Amino acid sequence: MSGLTIWFTGLSGAGKSTIGKRVATELRDRGLRVEVLDGDEVRQTLSAGLGFSKEDRDINIRRIGFVAELLTRNGVVAITAAISPYKDTRAEVRRRIGRFVEVYVRCSIEVLSERDVKGLYKKALAGEIDHFTGVSDPYEAPDAPDVIVDSGTQTVDESVAAVLAAVEASGLLPEPATRG
Repeated sequence: MSGLTIWFTGLSGAGKSTIGKRVATELRDRGLRVEVLDGDEVRQTLSAGLGFSKEDRDINIRRIGFVAELLTRNGVVAITAAISPYKDTRAEVRRRIGRFVEVYVRCSIEVLSERDVKGLYKKALAGEIDHFTGVSDPYEAPDAPDVIVDSGTQTVDESVAAVLAAVEASGLLPEPATRG
């Protein structure tokens, strides 16, 4: 039995975790086994001690990808919500996992700055934060994601519906677990 990885990528604050958790709830309600690998949580546990250099960011994404691969191989829908800023590392993880749907959560810096309650974008734009993805560090948007949602113009419900439609269209959803 094979599962699936749904990989959310996008800038900090774009809504990856919010949308991913809602997709997880919908899939659980359908009887599927689902785990969410949130980038912030993984950084505090599995990747504690890593910095924000390109090498450390790549290590973090490879670790998330490794766990997602194990879950997928064992019939679980793994939902990842991590910035994952580099195309080559995302492509590497995608090749390794195979059963993979990439979701690009697009949102403009202007909208992200407006909704940023911690003021991180304001500080990053003022040069007060080093290595801030999308401002002082690169973010390489996917060239051909399986689905694009725009959290600056779509509601969470619209984004969730678009992701679920793309996942269903992929033909990769596992059968619901039988209860016995």
